[in-house]
Amino acid sequence: MKAGSSKIAAVLLLVYVILLMYWMFLGFGRTWDFSAPYRYNLHPLRTIHSYIRSADILPFSVWGVNLLGNVAVFIPVGALLAVMMRRRLRLLHMLAGFLPALLLLELLQMLLRAGSFDVDDVLLNAAGACLGWILAARVFSGKRQRQT
Repeated sequence: MKAGSSKIAAVLLLVYVILLMYWMFLGFGRTWDFSAPYRYNLHPLRTIHSYIRSADILPFSVWGVNLLGNVAVFIPVGALLAVMMRRRLRLLHMLAGFLPALLLLELLQMLLRAGSFDVDDVLLNAAGACLGWILAARVFSGKRQRQT
């Protein structure tokens, strides 16, 4: 992996994070209704379980987009972090830095009433970032082995 790829990954990550902020706080018809009560879920797997249990009743556009979308949208973040850090950072260390950022974003969504704080979103987003990290690490480790 060339040194320039880290810089390119950093720029792409910045652009993608700005896009994520838009999606999380303004996109998908979100409004900031400060008269609305705070919405939150602090019970791990509650939302995930309810979507899975209701998959035969709810359309895929509800349960699938929520579950799979929350994973998929953070795959690029994990992949770009892996490229940017050039494997100097272990997956668990990345996750230790990434989880507080996710918690902050979820908290801001709730406080601004642009969404809810859902611990399951944190779990799904973290799973996506880990998946992206692992995929990027495999791709780049495979390239390194072929070049030698």
